[in-house]
Amino acid sequence: MVTVTSTLPAPDADQVATHLFRLSIGVFFIGGFLTSSVSLLVPQLKLMLHLDYRQALLVQLAFHSSYLLFALPITWAIVRNGYMRAIVAGLAVMMTGCLALTIAQTALSFAMVMGALLLLSAGQTFLQIATNTVVAVIGPSRGASRRLTLLQGFNSLGTVLGPLVSAPLLLTELDASAARSMDATLPFLGTALVTALLILAYIRYRNLLAHGETQSLAGTRQMFQLIRLRRLKWGTAAIFFYVGAEVAIGALLPTILMRPDRLGVTPVVGGQLVSLYWGGAMVGRFIGAWMMTRMNEHRLLLVVALGAVALTLAAIILPGVVGASALIAVGLCNAIMYPTIYALALPADDRQAPVASMWLCMAVVGGAIIPVITGAFADVIALLPALVVPAACYAFIARFAALCAQPQEQSS
Repeated sequence: MVTVTSTLPAPDADQVATHLFRLSIGVFFIGGFLTSSVSLLVPQLKLMLHLDYRQALLVQLAFHSSYLLFALPITWAIVRNGYMRAIVAGLAVMMTGCLALTIAQTALSFAMVMGALLLLSAGQTFLQIATNTVVAVIGPSRGASRRLTLLQGFNSLGTVLGPLVSAPLLLTELDASAARSMDATLPFLGTALVTALLILAYIRYRNLLAHGETQSLAGTRQMFQLIRLRRLKWGTAAIFFYVGAEVAIGALLPTILMRPDRLGVTPVVGGQLVSLYWGGAMVGRFIGAWMMTRMNEHRLLLVVALGAVALTLAAIILPGVVGASALIAVGLCNAIMYPTIYALALPADDRQAPVASMWLCMAVVGGAIIPVITGAFADVIALLPALVVPAACYAFIARFAALCAQPQEQSS
């Protein structure tokens, strides 16, 4: 099991936490920007390479599968080498993936795009596990939730700006009314540049935790015993379905908004309107934080999960602006889901939190599997009816929220 203890005096510990928070702002922002920009590759590749929905949504399979493939070895690497080196390694892998993706786009090779996205995802997995954990455990424990919530706000800012900046670049070749002078590789070249600057910043502070980290890793048997805890087991499944539903809707939203029976917009405008979906998550976090002062977290999770089910079904049934707006509004319901599920699923024993976090991070692989299933349904039964898949995912989250009304079991 990963444990972290600090031998630094209190003022130094506060200074370390401050430096880590400032460094992490860039990591969370660029992670959000990259995630929402990658979603725009779905409509781009579908139209340019004449793919069906299932094939196009393999983009999300490649981008999210590393959370399952590499989470355990990455956790081992973090334990062996420390948080700061792990974050540098993750940024370097992500930068390499961005450069590989620009080459793949230029070559119009679907196989190369898949490989580049898997590389990007491996870097993201490093950062997801290392950054979330180190920000939570280094510094005053009383402020851990506030620090993570603020950083998630910067991540949401990145997801909002991603479509606004990237859609005119990635989707211009699909829009007959758009200028042809822009380069579709620029979003990922820009991300590689920002990532390189973050690498230099982390290298500068590489010894920040030199005297503050001591770690050990639980054995395989203890890891699998932990996942048998009811809250953690159901919470891991809830993260799987949440990420899958959110990514599936985000990836299909531009194509849905382009439909004549919805908004009938151009590809570029459809891509930019996705920023409203991701922006709902940013706004919803502040609304959710206020509402949590007035109702229990599990009750609020139940309300937003049922709201997401209703809005997704409304998007299937209702035509025009109303149906399109309903699907965009699902972003508001998504806002509190990840942090709330994450917090509710953690064991009562704080010493087990790091290994539990590894299981929860592995569940992000839902973003790889659920979109492909949704795409397969779209090919068979049509695009809009296929939204029953994310609706079912939100129904499962509502079931998890109801389960959390019961007292949490204690681990042995």
